[in-house]
Formats: sequence, C-alpha cells, structure tokens
Amino acid sequence: MDEKKRSSLRQKLTETLTKVPKLGKYVAGYQRLREAGQICSHFSSYLEPVYVGNDSLKQEVYKIRHHVYCEELGFEACRPDGMETDEFDEFSLYCLIHHITSDNYAGTVRLVTPRQQGELLPIEKYCLDSITDQKLNPANHPRDQICEISRLAVPSRFRRRAMDKFDGAATGVINTQTYSEKELRCFPFIAVGLYFSAASLAMRNNIQHAYVMMEPRLARSMRFVGIKFEQIGPVVDYHGRRAPYYINQSMLLKSLSPGFKTMLTHIQHSMYQSMGSK
Repeated sequence: MDEKKRSSLRQKLTETLTKVPKLGKYVAGYQRLREAGQICSHFSSYLEPVYVGNDSLKQEVYKIRHHVYCEELGFEACRPDGMETDEFDEFSLYCLIHHITSDNYAGTVRLVTPRQQGELLPIEKYCLDSITDQKLNPANHPRDQICEISRLAVPSRFRRRAMDKFDGAATGVINTQTYSEKELRCFPFIAVGLYFSAASLAMRNNIQHAYVMMEPRLARSMRFVGIKFEQIGPVVDYHGRRAPYYINQSMLLKSLSPGFKTMLTHIQHSMYQSMGSK
C-alpha cells in the first residue's frame, strides 16, 4: 500500500474514532501531541535560533536590515557600508535565524532594551502620542522592565515560496490565505521563529513589558498563530499605516497551542545554549 492510501486510511480512522465521545478525546489529544512534535521537529531540522553576542554576528544583522529596510523597502537611505544601524542599537539585543542547509542567516529581529533614564524606546521617541491607553504607557514602568521588538527582517532569498511572495513578508507578516498549522510546507517557520526568539530574549532578561509599532495586518497574522498583542492606540502614518501594540509573558503563553508552546520551549533552550547558559 502506498503512502497516499495509508494516509487516507489514517484520516478516515481518526474521523471515525473521534465520533466516539470518550475515545474521541484521547485521539484528539494524541493528534495535538503529534502536531506539536511535528512543528518543533520540522523547525529544528532546518533552522536554529542564534543569539548575537559578538561584532561579527552584529554585522550580519546590520547587513540583513540594510538589504530589507534600505534596498528593498526604501524605509531608510542606503549606506555606503551596506549596514543599517541607528541610535537604538547602542542598547539593543539581537537574534538571528540560521538556515542549517545553506549555512546562511534567514532573518533577524531586534529587542531595544533601555537601562538608564534618557534611553527611550523608538515608540517613545517617534510615536508616543499614538499611545492612548495610558495604563500601558511605557513611562509607567522602570526602564529595565520594558523593551520594544523592532527591525524584524527576512531576506528575499528566503521568501521564494509562492505563499511567501506577497507584500509584508519581508517584515514578518504571515500569509493567512496559505497558512496551515497541519501543512508543514506552508508553515511560516522563519517569521514565527523570530518572534519566539525575541520573546526568549525578553524572558531571559526578566523584561516584563514589550511594545511594538506594526501594521494591523501583522497583528492579525500574529493572532492567527496565537500571539495576541493588545492594541493601545490608533493607526498612524509611520513607515506606512501602523499602530502601537503591547504584550507580556502571560498574554503570550495564555493562547498558544501545544505545537507553538513546544516550539517556543525549544527555541528558549537553543537561545540559552547559544548565550552560554542552559
């Protein structure tokens, strides 16, 4: 019997068993565990998160950002050295996603982490008036308890799949028309891996409150995979139509499915190892 027929029989058997109330619960539980293992296994087979802890890796980050934000999107002017940097890099942490097969970096994200008075988040410097929910204003918290997720970038060579060739993919928007949690070929591993890597960095550094300026469609695509940011102000014009959002650790973990929680745990462990601690 070929694999296609075996798969069809397994599907029919599952559908039949799930109609039996108590047995159906056990089968559904097994399916969720199997899905969780598949997602994590597929990610770790091709990709790995890397903590950026030296100047050589920082240069890789800046080159990817230049390619996406300067050359491709035109958000910033091109630089002679081919590296995009700004004032917030003085107090930021970074991670990369390493593509194992090609030995290239498939994406990067930055966590702006102020530690002293006078060090502002980008959202505070450029978009503070857009925050209308004053209960969640970053100014309410100590500097070392806040961060901002920014400069997420996925190079064009890692967006060659048909489902990834759409406006927004460069900065992490997920194509929900083709996404399927059960169809691994359509899973946005790089984008989700970057968000989870940023979350791992925040948790490792005991940062309680995270902010981000992003397009509403990016927030919607994050909800699609269970990452539910809270919008704390209206849409404004800042590199396109963007709005301020907030999230913390409990909000992140509350709505993740078993598959994504397993993937997050794996990424946390990998990140901590690359930082030199288990």
